Amino acid sequence: MAGQLREYRRRIRSVQSTKKITRAMELIAASRIVKAKARVAASRPYADEITRVISAVASQTSIRHPLTTEHTDARRVAVLVVTSDRGLAGGYNANVLRRTGELLELLRSEGKEPVLYAVGRKAVTYYRFRGRELGGDFTGFSEQPSYDNAKEVADALIARFVESTDAGGVDEIHVVYTEYVNTLTQRPVAHRILPLVLEATSEPPPGGPLPQYEFEPSPEGVLDALLPRYVESRLYAALLESAASESAARQRAMKSATDNAGELIKTYTRRANAARQDAITQEISEIVGGADALAQAS
Repeated sequence: MAGQLREYRRRIRSVQSTKKITRAMELIAASRIVKAKARVAASRPYADEITRVISAVASQTSIRHPLTTEHTDARRVAVLVVTSDRGLAGGYNANVLRRTGELLELLRSEGKEPVLYAVGRKAVTYYRFRGRELGGDFTGFSEQPSYDNAKEVADALIARFVESTDAGGVDEIHVVYTEYVNTLTQRPVAHRILPLVLEATSEPPPGGPLPQYEFEPSPEGVLDALLPRYVESRLYAALLESAASESAARQRAMKSATDNAGELIKTYTRRANAARQDAITQEISEIVGGADALAQAS
């Protein structure tokens, strides 16, 4: 009984230490969610305005640009997967990787060869463990991405996009990331960012009529300068959304771990009390038995 009681007390101390760690991680993740949401909100005006400018340029010209021209015979496509550098975030990474698997199956069914690019150590480890070759990997900034990080990723993808397929280039670029809805809801999504999807519509553009531009030196030169910035802004927005989703998923996972640790401490405490009571009862029984034996002997 004494040994069992010591074991329960050791387990209680161990779980209490774990509870302190998970509680601290929960509070850190909660503080990062606020900052991540603010960064997402701050990046939206720039992304909205550059999208509006490109829509105006594309609608006022009939030029064929490499970044806006649809490839009817696309053979190779790049797929960028955005995960986290660290774990302990519940199903955050598993959901993104599952959505990526669905996209890869769809692309292969269309006769396209996907080339994987990974952001975050979890995706890098996942695909390398399975022997999948990566076109590029980027790590170390999943929780706090900067615009320079997005530019680094965008430059690598655009460089492959402007190359011919025979020289190792790609015809399309897709990105899979986690969209932040709120603290409780984050959903993995897949979007094609290149080539741009241009749709004819009779609906009025959001934000009012598009402005009329005079191009200097030419519409092609304007698109050459704007479209890379557009891709960078889209990737930066995806990285920020993923960072906010990662912090929200980690907060929820750590809160669940903290609650479970509290329940486990209660369970071990009840068992320790029961073992202690059993030990006391056994000692009393031994004392009473010994006294009865002495009384009978005398």
